[in-house]
Amino acid sequence: MALLCHHDHVLWLVNMTSAGERQHYALVLVKHFCEHLPATMTVGLLYDIGCQLEHSCHKWKLLDDGILSRLKFGISVFHAYGHQWPCQLVYHPCKCVGFGLSDGEGCEQLWSSLKILIPTLQISGVSIDLLLL
Repeated sequence: MALLCHHDHVLWLVNMTSAGERQHYALVLVKHFCEHLPATMTVGLLYDIGCQLEHSCHKWKLLDDGILSRLKFGISVFHAYGHQWPCQLVYHPCKCVGFGLSDGEGCEQLWSSLKILIPTLQISGVSIDLLLL
């Protein structure tokens, strides 16, 4: 998982050790990032499931109030259209103050450029290996 700046430059990477996008990877990146910023700076966070991440943070107190009060959650543009109407209105980056024309798709572009580094048969089982031979 990666944390990119507004200009789509990589700030930090996290090695995912379990299958699927887990919220704790995003939380670790956000917490680490906020430790390097002034305490008064507001952070706009575009994430595929930003609405769920914000809800989890408030419900389960996953981030300190000092960090959570500084975050403005949004959903990357591509994923915003797949969510229900209230999420589109509240979390769409073009409809939220402060995000400007950011689309939040920098990570998708990063993974697309790095896909040649990922072995094709990395998670294949024996049955898939036999089919490919």
